[in-house]
Amino acid sequence: MTSLRLGINVDHIATLRNARGGAHPCPVRAALLAAEAGADGITAHLREDRRHIRDGDIFKLKNQVPLPLNLEMAMTEEMLKIALLAKPHAVCIVPEKREELTTEGGLDVLKLEHSLTPFVQQLQDAGIRVSLFIAPELSQIESAARTGARVVELHTGAYAEGHVEAEWLRLMAYHAAEHGLEVHAGHGLTFDNVAPVAAIAPIVELNIGHFLMGEAMFVGLKESITRMRALMNEARK
Repeated sequence: MTSLRLGINVDHIATLRNARGGAHPCPVRAALLAAEAGADGITAHLREDRRHIRDGDIFKLKNQVPLPLNLEMAMTEEMLKIALLAKPHAVCIVPEKREELTTEGGLDVLKLEHSLTPFVQQLQDAGIRVSLFIAPELSQIESAARTGARVVELHTGAYAEGHVEAEWLRLMAYHAAEHGLEVHAGHGLTFDNVAPVAAIAPIVELNIGHFLMGEAMFVGLKESITRMRALMNEARK
């Protein structure tokens, strides 16, 4: 079985910073601690309203942290320009609504396929790996493959809320792999529910943020990440 990477989302370090302004706590410092704790990558979502991560954070994370940066962003011309300038290791295209508290569902690739395809191509022509954040559905996976994107990230929110079984995620992960896609997963994963997802062989990366940042308030960031890494490793056996 292939190894399983852990990407740490540092958005909510920036949320706390922005609550009072200033520079503390620093997302870059959190990313560096994540690297020490065994993370394999850093994820940050630059939203249109800049509610947590800001433009400057993206460039600092890219230049100051010795881990691959995964930039989550909406499919807009503004974000495309930033991505082409920052040149992160990867871009994950996500749906985005100003009124939502967090990303509520997967990107409707089936509906957006015609416009997504050239958007994906521009990023990949610049040497940026492109992932599409999608619901674990057959039609969305097949449409994602047609866009030319090389990666899909399966939205695990429905699983985390008990509406979808891990077996369904397993079937969809295999379906994506059969279509030549690298498979990632994330959203709502915790110490209690991560193992069944981590055990799914085609999934090679999990991206986790909010839960680990919340746990860090009680046990520290390194301990929070170290425990998640250990649970993933054990499930992968």
